[in-house]
Amino acid sequence: MKPLVIATRKSPLALTQSEQVGARFSERLGLPTELLRIVTTGDRQTEWSLEKKGGKGLFTSELEQALLRGDADLAVHSTKDLPGEMPEGLEIAGYLPREDPRDVLVVQAGVTALSLVATGSPRRRLQLSRLHPAVAFTEIRGNVDTRLKKIGELKVADASVLAAAGLRRLGIQAWPNLEFRPFAITEMVPAVGQAAIAVQCRRGEGAAWRAVFDERTSRQVSLERAFQRALGGGCHTAVAVHATDCSLHLFHEKIGAHHRDLRADEVTAPDATAARILRELGLAS
Repeated sequence: MKPLVIATRKSPLALTQSEQVGARFSERLGLPTELLRIVTTGDRQTEWSLEKKGGKGLFTSELEQALLRGDADLAVHSTKDLPGEMPEGLEIAGYLPREDPRDVLVVQAGVTALSLVATGSPRRRLQLSRLHPAVAFTEIRGNVDTRLKKIGELKVADASVLAAAGLRRLGIQAWPNLEFRPFAITEMVPAVGQAAIAVQCRRGEGAAWRAVFDERTSRQVSLERAFQRALGGGCHTAVAVHATDCSLHLFHEKIGAHHRDLRADEVTAPDATAARILRELGLAS
């Protein structure tokens, strides 16, 4: 049987996530898979500021081109890396069950008062500055282990912020000289799609893989991405949205944090729900 070719970035986390996707296809459908490892623009340009460059598609476009050329059958992405709009000819086939969506403060052991935090994310910076008004920020790039070494060994800053899901998928529960302090969702609203692994395919082919994916994650992430599309959020904007089947947490640089309960019919009508709530909050006309 010819294996399904899965396009993936080469980072340790990306490969771990793609291997999870491959295992899921094998378990649910009995299909063999193989990985097509691709270096993206975001991986090559390690000195770029994602905020200044916009970040849109920097970690996804080369994988998407492999799909469109027919070099791959599927592409695996961290959902938070995906722009709101899908390229012509592609669609999201589905999502694996979502991991822990929280952010984690990775801080030098014993530090009680933060003075310098390394993060290039406007979303994390603005929310952190509301929790720690005196803190200053510096940028940081690199894979998860590189960032941990920069804080724990090189001490480039007091702390950084990483996704709990990435740490868990890599099996990292502790690190020398560092403490892991998870944020509550109410303290630090996660990025759109954080902790969800997205599988992308050519348009019209996703229905064949439906049995592989998690409907609950799809329902929630679809609502979050509806807000992302409506707001045009990317790496340069301090926007965060996290949805469950009964609640919405939203953070926007203009209004701060917002929480509300959701009805089931609101979750299953993502575009209409996002448009209505953004109008009510004065974030859309």
